Amino acid sequence: MTTDRLAPFRHQKYLNLETFKRDGQGVKTPVWFVVRETGAVYVYTEARSWKVKRIRNNPRVRVAPCDMRGHVTGEWQAATAQLVSGEEEQAANRLLDRKYFLKKLFNLLTKLNRHQRAMLRIELV
Repeated sequence: MTTDRLAPFRHQKYLNLETFKRDGQGVKTPVWFVVRETGAVYVYTEARSWKVKRIRNNPRVRVAPCDMRGHVTGEWQAATAQLVSGEEEQAANRLLDRKYFLKKLFNLLTKLNRHQRAMLRIELV
C-alpha cells in the first residue's frame, strides 16, 4: 500500500466505513479516524457494535472520506479491517485524543458506563 492512497483522508474529520453482512449487503457508518505514520487508518468504536461483529465475520470493508452525516466526499476504496490491542491500540488512542477534543469526554463516559471500546486497523488494498 502506498501512502499516496491515504491523501484523501489526511485532512478529513470523518471516514465512511462500509462493513458487510453475511448476505453481502453493505452497512455504511461515519466514524472518527486517524492516519498513522505506518500508513494504516485507525477507527475507534464500541466493542459490542454490529460493525465490530461484521468485521470479525468478514474483514473486507470499504472506506471513503465523508462529512459528519456520512455523505461521501471522495472515492470509495477497498480495504481490510481487524481489531488491534496493546501498544498499537494505545498509540492510535493517543492520536485520536489529539485529533478529537470530544473523544476525551467519551473516554471518561466509557469509564463511568463501563462500556468497552475497540480499535480497528484499516489497511487499503
